[in-house]
Amino acid sequence: MEKSYLQIARAAYQPKLPKALQGAVAAKEGKPTQSVGNQEEIQQLFPNTYGMPVIEFESGEAAQLPAINVGVILSGGQAPGGHNVISGLFDGIKSINADSRLYGFILGPGGLVDHNYIELTSDIIDEYRNTGGFDIIGSGRTKLEEVDQFEKGIEVLRQLNIKALVIIGGDDSNTNACVLAEYYAAKNYGVQVIGCPKTIDGDLKNEQIETSFGFDTACKTYSELIGNIQRDCNSARKYWHFIKLMGRSASHIALECALQCQPNVCLVSEEVEAKDMTLDDVVTYIAKAVADRAADGNNFGTVLIPEGLIEFIPAIKKLIAELNDILAMDEAAEVSRKEQIDFVKRHLSETNLAIFNSLPTSVARQLALDRDPHGNVQVSLIETEKLLSEMVADKLIAWKREGKYCGKFAAQHHFFGYEGRCAAPSNYDADYCYSLGFNATRLIAAGKTGYMSIIKNTTAPAAEWIAGGVPITMMMNLERRNGKMKPVIRKALVELDGAPFKYFAANREEWARQTRYVYPGPIQYFGPTEVCDQPTMTLKLEQNK
Repeated sequence: MEKSYLQIARAAYQPKLPKALQGAVAAKEGKPTQSVGNQEEIQQLFPNTYGMPVIEFESGEAAQLPAINVGVILSGGQAPGGHNVISGLFDGIKSINADSRLYGFILGPGGLVDHNYIELTSDIIDEYRNTGGFDIIGSGRTKLEEVDQFEKGIEVLRQLNIKALVIIGGDDSNTNACVLAEYYAAKNYGVQVIGCPKTIDGDLKNEQIETSFGFDTACKTYSELIGNIQRDCNSARKYWHFIKLMGRSASHIALECALQCQPNVCLVSEEVEAKDMTLDDVVTYIAKAVADRAADGNNFGTVLIPEGLIEFIPAIKKLIAELNDILAMDEAAEVSRKEQIDFVKRHLSETNLAIFNSLPTSVARQLALDRDPHGNVQVSLIETEKLLSEMVADKLIAWKREGKYCGKFAAQHHFFGYEGRCAAPSNYDADYCYSLGFNATRLIAAGKTGYMSIIKNTTAPAAEWIAGGVPITMMMNLERRNGKMKPVIRKALVELDGAPFKYFAANREEWARQTRYVYPGPIQYFGPTEVCDQPTMTLKLEQNK
C-alpha cells in the first residue's frame, strides 16, 4: 500500500492514555441511575440494564485474567478517530491476555446479522493506527431492533466464542446497542455489549459524555476550509459565501466553526426555533447583515448555515412531524414515488398544506419523499444554502427599489460535510478515541454490559483524563419515530444559556458589521502543545478553560 509522508509519520504516533488506564484498574461504582425522561417506561423496557451505577476507574491491583474474544462494529456515518478506537480495543484486550482476539464485523451491524467478519490481527491494525475513515472494516446503517437479528447475531458470536461486542456509533446506534444488551442479558446469553460515543455532529453528549469523537477533527477541518474561503472573500471582495455545514439535529458544528472563524453571519437552529422565527424572518436577518455591510462599502461576507436548519423553523417542523406520521401509514407503503406528493397532500391538514404549497418545489419534494433508516428527513439533500441566498437576493432587490439597500449582491454556495467525516484525526481525537477503545476493554474485564465507554476532563493533559462508563439507559427517553413512541438516547442540542452560545451572541454583531475573520489553517500534528493539542472552543468555554 502506497503511503504519504504524513501517513508514515502518523503511524509512529503513540496516543496518550489517562494515568488510570496505564496499569491495573479497579472499578469505583457510583449511585444507582435513572433515565433522563420517562423513567417508568424506560425501566419497564430495560429491566436488566436499568438503574446501573456510573463507573470510574482508578488504579487497582494486578491480576491474571483469561483471554477474551471481542467483536467490534462501526455503525452509522463515519467520524475521524474510529480506527483509533479499534486500535485501543486491540491493545487493551492484548494487555489483558496476549491470547485475546478481536473480530471486526464488515459494513456495520449488517455484518453481525449476515455473519460477515474478519479477524483483526496486529498486521491489519498497524496499517490503520491514527488514520481517518472507517475503511478497516467499513460501516453501515442497518438497525439492530428485531429478535431475528439478535438471534442471528448470537449464532456467530458463539461460533467465534465472542464474549463482548463493542458498537461504535452515534445516538441511534448506541440506542440499538442498549436494546441488544438488554436482550442478551434477559436471555442469559453471556455476551456483553459496550458502546462508544461517535458522531461529528456533537449531539451525543451530556453530563457524563463531554464530547462525541470526531467532532474536534471535523470542526477543525471545516474551519480550515471556511478560513480559506474568508481569505478569498476578503481578497476579491465581491461575493457572499453561503456555507452549509453538516449537523442534522443540532448546530454544534456551525457554532464551533463560528467561534473558530468569526464569520459575518452564523445561524443557530435552536435559536431560530426558540424565537419562533419564520423562513422570512431568517432571510430578513441575513439580508440586514448584507445591507449593513454594503452601507460601509463591503459587498462580501460569509454565512454559516446548519444542515438541519429547515427542521427547526417552527412552522416547517410541524409540517415535517405531520409528514412523518403520514409516511408511516400502512397505505403509504403502497404508493409509488410518482404519486407520493399527491398522497401526502391529500392527508395534510389545511394549515400544513398551505405551508407545503408555499415552499419551492425542490424543497417540498425533499420533505415529502424518502426518509433515512431512522425515519429522518434527509436534510443533507436539501440545498438550504441556495434557498436562502435566492430569497435574500429577492429581498435585496425589493429593498433597493425602496431605497433601503445600495450595494451589489452575488452569492457562492458550499456544503461541507463529507470533507470532514474521514479526515485524519487531530491529536485530540487520536488520543481520545484510543482511550475510549482501551477503556472499553476495562469495562468488559469488569463484567459490564449496557454501558458506554466515557473519558472525561479532556481539556486537561491526557494523563489527567478520567476513565469510566455510563449506563446507556441513563441517557434515554421516549420520542416519536416513524409514527411510534420509541426509546432513544436524548440528543444534546445547543444550549442558548450555555457558555459557547453566550460568547458567540456577545460578539456576533461586531463580526456581522466588521471584517473580523480568523484563519485557523490546517490541523497541526507536530509542534508545540498550544498548536497541536487544543480541544474545541466549545469544550473550553463549557469548562471555563
